[in-house]
Amino acid sequence: MPLAVELVSPERTLFSGDATIVRARTVGGGDIAFLPGHTPFVGALATWTVEITLAEGGSEIAAVHGGFVEVSNDHVKILTDLAELASTIDTERARRAEEKARAAIAKGDEAEAEGALARATARLAASGQLI
Repeated sequence: MPLAVELVSPERTLFSGDATIVRARTVGGGDIAFLPGHTPFVGALATWTVEITLAEGGSEIAAVHGGFVEVSNDHVKILTDLAELASTIDTERARRAEEKARAAIAKGDEAEAEGALARATARLAASGQLI
């Protein structure tokens, strides 16, 4: 039996479908994978990627900028304020944001720049452009 997966932001549902596995990164817990039959779980998501391996083959990857993941009864809900599917990410914009954030950190403007760097890195990783 596959996992029923929903990836939802306040604006819209970015993904809804069946999967064989869902991989995510949690705050303070590291990477985690959910398979059918997983015990109930609730966790805070780190700014990184979520990979959904589709039941019919292939995968969907998204850059997720925080949020929560809940697993119960073979249903995975990913709730986030902001997420982008890999297919919609402007990699050049993400690369420029990464460079700008790194420059700000080098100047000592770390407070907001570290968050911006994490978001840019997640976008680049989701789109397969992380070097």
